[in-house]
Amino acid sequence: MPVRPHLPGFHWFDGLRNVAVRTGVYAGVGLSIVFIAWIIIANRIPFLERFALERNIASAALMILFALIPVIRFVRSPRQLLFSGLIAWVILGVVYRIASAFFGRLGERYSATHVFVLGAVVYLIVATVAWLGTIVWRARTSHVSHSNHHVS
Repeated sequence: MPVRPHLPGFHWFDGLRNVAVRTGVYAGVGLSIVFIAWIIIANRIPFLERFALERNIASAALMILFALIPVIRFVRSPRQLLFSGLIAWVILGVVYRIASAFFGRLGERYSATHVFVLGAVVYLIVATVAWLGTIVWRARTSHVSHSNHHVS
């Protein structure tokens, strides 16, 4: 039987054994990478300015794809969906706050808290719809399994 070493400081990574945490971290890192690339390309590469619409559409599509990772992964488990999505959005909010320090006008329109709340509300709505969907699915399957009993 293999023995796991108990090294000091490594207990901090025990949270990554949870699949919802791991998925949230992956999605958050992906969202952050796309966001930072989007901001750098938009502000530091002036010859691509003529492709601004295409750049914004491609970046938004990539961010939506990364934001959908927790939804697709946990569509049947709304609690894990919400937990994973909130972790991803916390990571993006922290990166947004750090980027606001380097790009001054970034924080003028939306603050980091505003960005987090926007993402959290979307994940709350999606988790609620998934929760209602699982309730309806369970009710339908229990009704079908009891179809042999006739009402007197």
